Amino acid sequence: MSEFWEVPKAKYHEFKKKSTKYCIIIPIINEGERIKSQLEKMKYYSNEVDIIIADGGSKDGSTELSFLESMGVRTLLIKNDTGKLSAQLRIGYDYALREGYEGVITIDGNDKDDVNSITNFINELDNGYDFIQGSRYVKGGQAINTPIIRDLAIRLIHAPIISLVAGYRYTDTTNGFRAYSKKYLVDPRVQPFRSIFETYELLAYLSVRAAQLGMKTKEIPVTRRYPDDGKIPTKISSFRGNLFLIKILLKLICKSYNPDINSINNKGSNINA
Repeated sequence: MSEFWEVPKAKYHEFKKKSTKYCIIIPIINEGERIKSQLEKMKYYSNEVDIIIADGGSKDGSTELSFLESMGVRTLLIKNDTGKLSAQLRIGYDYALREGYEGVITIDGNDKDDVNSITNFINELDNGYDFIQGSRYVKGGQAINTPIIRDLAIRLIHAPIISLVAGYRYTDTTNGFRAYSKKYLVDPRVQPFRSIFETYELLAYLSVRAAQLGMKTKEIPVTRRYPDDGKIPTKISSFRGNLFLIKILLKLICKSYNPDINSINNKGSNINA
């Protein structure tokens, strides 16, 4: 096991065998009725892409096993370790690669995204793209009820900085609806399984690294709808959370997450590309 392949401890509940080329990973924690509603919509696609839930330790009953199985979910992964979103994603990506998937799609579990775009991500993975970012801001995308502060922060701060560091113009860099090829995730110049990725670092890092390495990258249109009542389903607090995201951006600028170039010839992934 490579020292750069660090995966948090987790429990696994498999409901059925692998049946598709790609999988879709949904990171959640206490999403309640939102994830239930989303899975009802995603069940239609369970024959096109295996559904995997990476749970951070929900206590609200939303991951009841018989319900998940009835929704066509293939596997429930439950983090039993430290860390937040990035830790959940490392568990999910590790599972996907060990199971032999050729690519991974991710989507938030708070029922904000139009799941009908899943097929488009599958098509782009089939077209050989290594990183596909969903965007509500490109032609064909829709941003519905997006809070004005969040909208401005994405357009004026987050997306410009990510684009500058990546060397590729992105428009919707906080959007978790995206896809990665196996080739990208196992490249020894990426190393996404390091323990430095604990909270929201991994999303930002994987946004920039593909273009930096010259991998095939693109944005595709998606629809993201916030509730009509103005409530914001998010795990990021308005002040402390945003300060933390700024800290991550500063580290990206300083290339703090990039692997040690001297280690690449000696260390690498333990999954064959």
